[in-house]
Amino acid sequence: MAGRRTAAALAIAITMIGTLAACGGGAGDQPGSSASPSASASPSEGSKSADRSPHGVLVSSEQGLLTTRRAKISYQLSSTSAGRSDSESGDGVLFWAPRTVMQLQRTVDGTSSQLIVLDTVSYQGGDAATAARLGGRHWEKSAEVTGPDGRTETPFAQLIDQLNPQVAVAGAAAAADLQLLGEEKLGESTVQHYRATVSVADYVAAQQPLLTAYRQQQLATALSQGGVTTLDLDLWLNDHDQLVKLERSGQGGQGGFDETVLFSDYGGAFSVQAPAESDTQDAGQ
Repeated sequence: MAGRRTAAALAIAITMIGTLAACGGGAGDQPGSSASPSASASPSEGSKSADRSPHGVLVSSEQGLLTTRRAKISYQLSSTSAGRSDSESGDGVLFWAPRTVMQLQRTVDGTSSQLIVLDTVSYQGGDAATAARLGGRHWEKSAEVTGPDGRTETPFAQLIDQLNPQVAVAGAAAAADLQLLGEEKLGESTVQHYRATVSVADYVAAQQPLLTAYRQQQLATALSQGGVTTLDLDLWLNDHDQLVKLERSGQGGQGGFDETVLFSDYGGAFSVQAPAESDTQDAGQ
């Protein structure tokens, strides 16, 4: 069964138009992108909603994300809880439909490695340190993640759903106080800055059409760390109603978190491939 799931996940990834280099192989191999990805499948000016209220714009953004399905991401996450501080940053690509696929170069509390997620399978490593720990193989394959209902789930769902623009836009659209702060410059682009506050419960409830019950619970756990109950959201959208920057933060009685995610190249020509089986080892072996 595990072999069939791996093959299916790999087939999904390969069918997505792509130009990122295949991972795997020797130490130091890194995923790379083509020099000039193909044109984004982003919504055109004419596809924007006629309702230009803050809520109408976010609905337009949600609809566009159903089409683009993928983007480049760059992020920084920091949190404190019960006296412990954690930090993570990374860059890569994320597919949120039709299946969850992600490839990151990430640094967690000062340690860098690669992470590949192919629907229900994940691989970590791709570096010399992993090869030394595994006796020569560069990638560690995750154990299967199963939800309470017995369904096979996506590993690293907490991280994926914190980075997913669909999740961010749906959560912000659930806020009663969503407002447009105005036009700003972000790099060379002109963007519209929106702000909202929303309870963690309402933010997660807005994900019911998008996420399984297991993933909703995982997201609630991630966003409630430190006793956080309310989220502060800042979103910057470009002239195609695409989310290009997200800031999400919360403070609770025992800590809190600050997260920044940048999005670019919506609908770009990317692919993610599994490492060679000969260079992987199952977790726990």
